[in-house]
Amino acid sequence: MSFRDDGHKAVDWAADYLERVGDLPVFAQVTPGDIRARLPQSPPEEAESFDAVLRDLDEIILPGVTHWQSPRFFAYFAVSAGGPGILAELLAATLNSVGVLWRTAPASTELELLTCDWVRQLLGLSGEWRGHIEETASQSTLAALMVARRTTGRNVIVCSDQAHSSIEKGARMLGMETRKVPTDSEFRMVTDGLELDDAAAVVAAVGTTSTTSVDPVAEIADRCAAAGTWLHVDAAYAGSAMVCPEFRWAFEGVHRADSLVVNAHKWLYVPMDCSLLFTRRPEAFRATFSLVPEYLRAAEQDAFNISEYSPSLGRRFRSLKLWATLRCYGAEGLRARIREAIRLAALFEGWVRDEPGWELCAPRPFSVVCFRKEGSDEENEAIVDRVNASGEIFISHTKLNGRYVLRLAIGNEHSTEDDIRRAWDALRDFG
Repeated sequence: MSFRDDGHKAVDWAADYLERVGDLPVFAQVTPGDIRARLPQSPPEEAESFDAVLRDLDEIILPGVTHWQSPRFFAYFAVSAGGPGILAELLAATLNSVGVLWRTAPASTELELLTCDWVRQLLGLSGEWRGHIEETASQSTLAALMVARRTTGRNVIVCSDQAHSSIEKGARMLGMETRKVPTDSEFRMVTDGLELDDAAAVVAAVGTTSTTSVDPVAEIADRCAAAGTWLHVDAAYAGSAMVCPEFRWAFEGVHRADSLVVNAHKWLYVPMDCSLLFTRRPEAFRATFSLVPEYLRAAEQDAFNISEYSPSLGRRFRSLKLWATLRCYGAEGLRARIREAIRLAALFEGWVRDEPGWELCAPRPFSVVCFRKEGSDEENEAIVDRVNASGEIFISHTKLNGRYVLRLAIGNEHSTEDDIRRAWDALRDFG
């Protein structure tokens, strides 16, 4: 068969999958090792058809997929990839641009800078911010910590006890020390007594991982300015909500930060991976990462090479899927989807609040609800295990104040009130 014929089959498969994903068990119905055991243990000697690939995708691979595209996927930070971004991924793979330098991928380079600037405008940030794309928030934060260490000459990273684990992991990779500070009753960083004279960076959160709490960034910025400490803001999840002006209270003080991460692949409906790393101090990034060997020296002296501002040398044409999504959804389309997710979360929160024997465990500033059934940690863990094994929904958990807590995150653009109701009914049934 031709590439064109196989391509039609692949797009048809993708379209069919998106139409039926809501009918599939959300949580993969396999045990460790099942998928590998069903596949040949050695590569084929002779070429196989693409039809054979699609057949095994249906029969072997799909049963081992936990369906992040399902409207009843409510674990971690629920995300969904929209159609425009999915198709743009196909086009990016077709072009196969490798953005080592501007000259190796002019369109990729310039579109990346443009689309990041579009998002900057949508988030309400001033023109002094510049952004580029990294793979994940973990890598964006790692890059920011590298810059902070080189800029300050210090070796301590300060974050709250609710900060994402990637911060401590990044510190470990860099040989830096992590110092965690406590949080208040709403799981926000406590700034009283915050000592930063030896700190290379403070990582403040706009949307913590467990509860989506918002640290007092303005107060932290005051402390960082006085101590000469780099301020990095982790807004990987909640930053996208800033496209809605009514949620920009959460960005108070962010304009004074040195760097900021917002994941377009979390709540802007862009396929994984597309993490936007913004900074007000691009010169510090260039001083950290610019290393141009002779074989990469080019005649275009005024060209902007993103590789000089990032740990990565080669880079994919990720901006194409961001560009397609921003154009095909529009600012109002993005706002409507984010507002609907938050509305549904408020609806679910109300059901929990009104149900005897259940309790809310944290404030809900965005679209994540933290709750539990009255009883032991073991009983709540059993609820999660049973409801996930059923395939009806998929949720995750955290621990708050030493207690096992259920988390329901809403972010899929196709989730409806019916999906939320089915989740609540399943949780009560298994509880």
